[in-house]
Amino acid sequence: MANPSNPGNGVRWVEVDADRAGQRLDNFLRHELKGVPRSRIYRLLRKGEVRVNKGRCKPHRKLAVGDTVRIPPVRQSERDVAALPPGLVRAVGEAVIHEDERFLAIDKPAGVAVHRGSGLAYGADDLLRAARPELGRLELVHRLDRETSGCLLFAKGREPLLAAQAALRERAVRKVYLALVKGRWEGGERRVDVPLAKNVLQGGERMVTVDPGGKTAVSRFRPVERFADATLVEVVIETGRTHQIRVHAAHVGHPLAGDAKYGDRGFNRHLRALGLKRLFLHARALEFDDPGGVGRLALEAPLEAGLESVLNILRETDGR
Repeated sequence: MANPSNPGNGVRWVEVDADRAGQRLDNFLRHELKGVPRSRIYRLLRKGEVRVNKGRCKPHRKLAVGDTVRIPPVRQSERDVAALPPGLVRAVGEAVIHEDERFLAIDKPAGVAVHRGSGLAYGADDLLRAARPELGRLELVHRLDRETSGCLLFAKGREPLLAAQAALRERAVRKVYLALVKGRWEGGERRVDVPLAKNVLQGGERMVTVDPGGKTAVSRFRPVERFADATLVEVVIETGRTHQIRVHAAHVGHPLAGDAKYGDRGFNRHLRALGLKRLFLHARALEFDDPGGVGRLALEAPLEAGLESVLNILRETDGR
């Protein structure tokens, strides 16, 4: 695919094949220039150093089969690319819960961002590519909050990526989470249909708030196990807004355990004393029909031992 017409000056001319046709130019460059900050990629575009068919282009231009993209040499400083921690590379490589010809899924560890950016030097995608370099192209299908563990899906190529993203747009993907919330949940399943908006507080901290003018957000909470002062709930989300489950849970009076941003400090201290060291939110399952594959793709990631330990302590406290 790559065809460097002048290897002496480091410029590459890359021809777009059918697998990458229809991709935005900025996303194409992010793949070709791994490790280069997004801000630098946009600067290259503004300065005209990137050309398509010898002409300047906007970042949102959709590429077509046969287009030739000029990619200049880009020096990556030590600040741009961090050495990946070998322990995390190994952990992510061992976290694979599904793999076929089209998709690969991992049980993402809590505390690992899905991709680099906003001061983060690497993400789960970088760690997975380092652990499995033979796979070549891997594309994130969806996102998980950094503090959330569980099912994270990657596509092995553009066609399966588009198929999965279409299912997400059509709300045909079933995403199931497990969360431990404050208080004893009364009643059964509850559907929370409350719009959310992103806000930035002083100091630059990003917060999400309930806002009538925000975007539609729908979560369905179902109690799974009740304790004296906490409840394990299953959450199925119909939309995928930032911090959706955390904000919805707090809005109905049941904030998540270990949530330093939207949670209850006293409840968090109590759970920390029981051994909880993270946000209790886990993406347990993900399902959707893959028309180009073998049918319905069903993924499941079990709770990690640390979260199970907290639940066992709560059961013992309740005398079970």
